Amino acid sequence: MYVLDIRIIIRIHELIKAELTGSPKDLSVKLDISERTVYNYLEYMKIELNAPIVYNSQKRNYCYERECKLCFNG
Repeated sequence: MYVLDIRIIIRIHELIKAELTGSPKDLSVKLDISERTVYNYLEYMKIELNAPIVYNSQKRNYCYERECKLCFNG
């Protein structure tokens, strides 16, 4: 089991909404984490947070298939 940082999840969510993630490698550089760790965060978000994340290969960017609101307030 690995520990995830909620700040990185929030940042990924913001970048996806703004369509600024770029490729997995680009995203890893933006977040200062490994590309493997990017995939771990995305997998967690998809499975545990039910985030409809897909990769658009034409735009080379992650996006949401449908509207996605993640709430991190207590």
